[in-house]
Amino acid sequence: MFLDELTPIFKQFAQHPASFMGGFVSGALKLSLADDPVKSWLNQQLGVNTNAANTSDTQNGRTSGPQSISID
Repeated sequence: MFLDELTPIFKQFAQHPASFMGGFVSGALKLSLADDPVKSWLNQQLGVNTNAANTSDTQNGRTSGPQSISID
């Protein structure tokens, strides 16, 4: 019964051991894929141009930097 729940994990490990171990290590070390060291390395591996993605990205009217709020 317990092995039935672990079967998908073992299948993923058997099919893609490097990807599985990379995801496991990043999860164990609590690395965020959006943080700069990991993000820049992933973009380099994938050959993604981040400059083009940043220029078309909108911030929904937000400005950079801190914003003030009022609490009643």
